[in-house]
Amino acid sequence: MSGNGFDRVFKADGEAFIIAELGTGHGGDEGKARELASAAIEAGADCVKLQHVYADEIIHPETGLVPLPGGPTRLYDRFKAVETGPDFVGRVKDYVESLGAGFLCTPFGLRSARELRGLGVRAMKVASPELNHLPLLDELASYGLPTILSSGVSTLADVEFALGRFTGVPVALLHCVTAYPAPEADYNLRLAPTLSALFGLPVGVSDHSADPILIPAIAAALGHAIVEKHFCLSRDDDGLDDPIALPPADFAAMVSAIRARPSLDGLRAEYGRARVDAALGDGVKRLAPSERANYARTNRSIHAMGRIRAGDRLGDGNLAILRTEKVLRPGIEPRFLAVVTGRAAARDVPDGEGLEWADVGGAWVGP
Repeated sequence: MSGNGFDRVFKADGEAFIIAELGTGHGGDEGKARELASAAIEAGADCVKLQHVYADEIIHPETGLVPLPGGPTRLYDRFKAVETGPDFVGRVKDYVESLGAGFLCTPFGLRSARELRGLGVRAMKVASPELNHLPLLDELASYGLPTILSSGVSTLADVEFALGRFTGVPVALLHCVTAYPAPEADYNLRLAPTLSALFGLPVGVSDHSADPILIPAIAAALGHAIVEKHFCLSRDDDGLDDPIALPPADFAAMVSAIRARPSLDGLRAEYGRARVDAALGDGVKRLAPSERANYARTNRSIHAMGRIRAGDRLGDGNLAILRTEKVLRPGIEPRFLAVVTGRAAARDVPDGEGLEWADVGGAWVGP
């Protein structure tokens, strides 16, 4: 990676690259986005990250509800509320870079990816649920930009498949547990050196645990190349991720702990051997207990956009690659989109539901 410190990710010099994930905590308010960014940089972040959201690229309108302080809210509506458009992202990018920090942003589909490319971003980030979003992976790989992939709620085969799309492109990997908050004992932090040796690339951690220091400090002791942590001004703010984010003082304490390059023995003495060793794990890649139920639901699959009737041609604007989440049924993996496109629907598929193999008939015959 080049520019604004991204090259450090690939230097393997023992100095972790620290990313402050702002997500959508700005609520679409550019003033708050600037305040968040400047506070994160002042707290020691090397990089500030946003999410470039279009609800239609992420979930179906009938995905279901999320519990929020104001009461149950449609998740689709929550995502719609934080759509900002490329001009907003571009202005925040320019502001972050004017402060000397790196800027990173997560796209969730082809539209958001192409808009980020048009803004001249220096690197890309793929969130864990999109690790199997084949069209998005191929789009990003075509840019040749350094890309960071998060690997929560995934198997080793999923990781290998995703990395295989980025031949010749600088890539780093983030180990992650897709649970909010994620239990410390699920982190299996010894996995990062294993993945780094297996794939020959820098590996770090994206931390969703509640403690501000423990997981990042262990990661630093193991030599993780990257530490990513959600950032907020206050945990009482109304961002979707604010309850597990760090306010400035806690983030600064985390940065200090990482930069001190602690030893595992020192951390065992401070936090207790049992607690540290539980977080270290055995280094074997598997779905963490807290995320097993999310597999195939948080990840992408093929869903019906509108009611599909038996005999309809599949793929004529009636399929999309979306997260399933809690209410709808999961569908076929995105890698098979080309296989099902052009086939006839074998049975009716309700609007929003995942497309199953039993829904796929023979070659479509029609006018």
